[in-house]
This record gives sequence, C-alpha cells and structure tokens, in this order.
Amino acid sequence: MRLESPEFKENDPIPKQFTCDGTNVHPPLQFFDVPIEAKTLALIVEDPDVPRTIRQDGTWDHWVVWNIPPTIDKIEAGEVVPGIYGSNTSGETVYSGPCPPDGEHRYFFRLYALDTELNLKEGATKQKLLNAMHGHVLTSAILIGRYVRGRRSSDA
Repeated sequence: MRLESPEFKENDPIPKQFTCDGTNVHPPLQFFDVPIEAKTLALIVEDPDVPRTIRQDGTWDHWVVWNIPPTIDKIEAGEVVPGIYGSNTSGETVYSGPCPPDGEHRYFFRLYALDTELNLKEGATKQKLLNAMHGHVLTSAILIGRYVRGRRSSDA
C-alpha cells in the first residue's frame, strides 16, 4: 500500500496553504494498492518533533480518522473524509495543519488498512484508536512532509 500527495513528495516541504499559516485545510491524498480484504482504513497525522516543554511525549496529533471506506482512493484538499473523526491534541475533531513553534518539524501521514470496522465513538483519541486497531492492521503506509514557519509562500 502507498500513500502520496500530488502537492508534496516524500520528505519535501508541505505547501503553506495546508498549514496554520495558510488556509489550514488538509492536503490532497492518494491511496494506492489497498488490500482487497481491507474492511476499513484509518488515517493519523502527527508531528513527533514537538519540544518536550510543550508536550511531554514530544508528539502532536493533527488528524485522527477511522472507518474510512476501503474503496476511497483519493481525498481532495479540504474534503470531508467519510469516516469517524477522533480528537487531535487540541481536543478538536478536525484536521489541524502544521504549525511548528520552533524550526522545521516532520509530519507523518499514516494510513492503515484494517480487517474490521472499529467500534469507537467520535472524539476518541489517537491512543484509543491505536489500541482498537491492535491485531487488525493488514498493512500500512506513510508519507512524511516537513514544514518550517516563516518561509515565503513561493518556497513551499
């Protein structure tokens, strides 16, 4: 399985429009080679580079969605994704774009193919999702983008 975006390549800068410095909508995403036996998909976007003075675990969850139909092969920028939305670190059930407080951060877009539909309520945390997914992940894919604040829009 592969996860890509037509707006940025692996380890490239995420365009400003998909961050807190732009329109703060999620970038378009494309899913390839989802296993035929997948019942649902889950998507997590996280920043593992948060200063420990801000978050003790060093991670900020930007987007948590599950029970996405496995027939979905792309998500347009800002499009409402069919599925159940969990809480990000801000406690909201929406996409919250990159907004690093210091220097350049990495943003991990993680897609999981699952062998079951998850029985979690809207607003569940990433950790609850990970616990529910345990033993049900058929495969996963990752796309990493980077962002640093202060770039001119032509730079990203």
